[in-house]
Amino acid sequence: MSKPESTTPAHFLRQIVQADLDAGKHARIVTRFPPEPNGYLHIGHAKSICLNFGLAGEFGGDCHLRFDDTNPTKEEQEYIDAIKQDVEWLGFEWSGAVRHASDYFEQLHAWAIELIKAGKAYVCELTPEQAREYRGSLTEPGKNSPFRERSVEDNLDQFARMTSGEFADGAKVLRAKIDMAAPNINLRDPIIYRIRHAHHHQTGDTWCVYPSYDFTHGQSDAIEGITHSICTLEFEDHRPLYEWFLDNLPVPCKPRQYEFARLNLNYTVTSKRKLKQLVDEGHVDGWDDPRMSTISAFRRRGYTPAAIREFCERIGVTRSDGVVDMGVLEFCIRDDLDANAPRAMCVLRPLKVVISNYPEGQVENLELPRHPKQDMGVRVLPFSREIYIDRDDFMIDPPKGYKRLEPGGEVRLRGSYVIRADEAITDADGNIVELRCSYDPDTLGKNPEGRKVKGVIHWVPGADSVECEVRLYDRLFKTANPDKGEEGGSFLDNINPESLVVLSGCRAEPSLAQASLDERFQFEREGYFCLDSKDSSAARPVFNRTVTLRDSWGG
Repeated sequence: MSKPESTTPAHFLRQIVQADLDAGKHARIVTRFPPEPNGYLHIGHAKSICLNFGLAGEFGGDCHLRFDDTNPTKEEQEYIDAIKQDVEWLGFEWSGAVRHASDYFEQLHAWAIELIKAGKAYVCELTPEQAREYRGSLTEPGKNSPFRERSVEDNLDQFARMTSGEFADGAKVLRAKIDMAAPNINLRDPIIYRIRHAHHHQTGDTWCVYPSYDFTHGQSDAIEGITHSICTLEFEDHRPLYEWFLDNLPVPCKPRQYEFARLNLNYTVTSKRKLKQLVDEGHVDGWDDPRMSTISAFRRRGYTPAAIREFCERIGVTRSDGVVDMGVLEFCIRDDLDANAPRAMCVLRPLKVVISNYPEGQVENLELPRHPKQDMGVRVLPFSREIYIDRDDFMIDPPKGYKRLEPGGEVRLRGSYVIRADEAITDADGNIVELRCSYDPDTLGKNPEGRKVKGVIHWVPGADSVECEVRLYDRLFKTANPDKGEEGGSFLDNINPESLVVLSGCRAEPSLAQASLDERFQFEREGYFCLDSKDSSAARPVFNRTVTLRDSWGG
C-alpha cells in the first residue's frame, strides 16, 4: 500500500510507516490512541490524537481508541465521555468499538499466571519503602527481594489468594523476575499486579487485583494487532520492558514501539495532576474553563478543530524535546477565524449617543456584509436617533495621534454615517454618561470630496441591540514557564490575575441574538468571540473571547 499524494512534510514516523508498507512488513497499519481516563485531555494529547489518527488515515489503516483503565481509584466515566467527545470534535473516527484495557483483564491475568509457572514472576511482600531501597539507583544496582526465590507453587498460591481478596491493599504485589542489576531501572523486577479493593467503572467489583500500566500496554497492543505503537519520549526507557513482556508471553503478534517528542507549550501546564489541582482548589471553573489547556476548554473558548489540527501539523513530529510558543497556536486560531468567522459589532463598554439632528422615530435598516471577503450574506443593523459606541472611542482631551471622537471631531460609524461630537453630558461626579452628536446625511457609505474623517469606529443600535455579558479570557499564567514558581512556591504563584475580565451590560448588534453555539464571530476591533456553551442563554447571552485580533504578548 502506498502513501496517497500529499504535500505534507514526511516526518520520521511517516517515513517509517511508508518503509514498512513498501517492504511488505504490514499489509495494513493499525495505530491506537490509548489515554488513561484519569482526567480531561489537554493540548499535548491533541498532538498524539492528530498523529495516530492522522497516520492511519493517510495510509488507509485503522486507529483504535483504547482506554488504559488499570487504576480504578483515579478513573471516572466522566473522563471517558469527555475523551470520546474530544476525539470526535477534533474530526476523527476510531475503528470499531471503543476498547478498554479492562476488556483484556482475563487474558492478562492468565498471562501473569503463565509467567509464574515459567519462573518469571513472583509474589513480593516488601513494603513500598523497602522496595525503593532494594531497587537501587541510577548509579547503583538493586538487590534481590528476599521473596524472589519462592517456589512456583507458593507463588501460584499467593497470587490466587491475592486475586480472591484475602489480603489488604499494598500487602503484596506480583513482580516480573528480570534483573535487579539491570542498568535500566525499569527492568529491575517491575510490578505486574497490585491489590486494589476498588470498584471499577467497567468491570465493577469483579477484580481486586489490577495489572500495571507497563504490563497492560504492550499486551493490549498485541491483542489488537497494533503495528505501530506510538508513544512520547518518556516511554523510551520503558521500551525494553515492553519488548520483554512480548518476548516472554504467547502473544498473537509483536507490535513495535516508537517514540516522539511530547508537546510542551509555554504559558501552560499540561500535567494532569496540576490541572486537577487547579480544578479541585477552585482556581478555575472546571476542566473546561476556557483558560485551561484542555481540549474541552479550547472548545468552550471557541478554538476550532481545524486550527488545532493545523497547529499540530505546523509544529511537526520530532525526537527532540523543545517548547512551542503559545503565539504559534494563537496564530493558527486567528488565521482560521479570520477566513471563516463572520463579522459583527459589540460594544463592550457602552456610551449612549444621541444624534440630535436625526429625525425622531425614523429607522433605517442598513445592510452590512457578514464577511469582507467571503460571500456569507448580510446582516441588518437598524440605525436611528440613539446608538451606543465604546467609551474608549471618545475623549475630551485626547493624546496626539488619537483617531476617534473628540469634541468637535468627526468619525465614521462602520457601514453608516459620519458623525460629529457636539456635547458631552456628565453626571454629578464628572463622568460622561451621554454624548450628543450630529450626523451628515450625505455621508452614508461615502466620503464627500475634501472631507477628512479621523477614523472608523464600531457601534450598535440603541433600542434593538442585545444586552450581553462578555468574558475577556487571556493566558492563565503570566510567565512563560509557570512550573517555576516563586522561591519556595509553586506554579500557582504564576496565575495571571487578569486571565479573566468579566464585562456586564455590553451591547451587541441584533444579528447576534440568533448566534448558535457552533459559531465564532469577529467582533470588529475587539477580537474573536463565541457563545459560552455552559452559561449562555437566550435571555442572557454570554460571549467568550477566543483570541485577540493580534498578539498582545509580544515584546
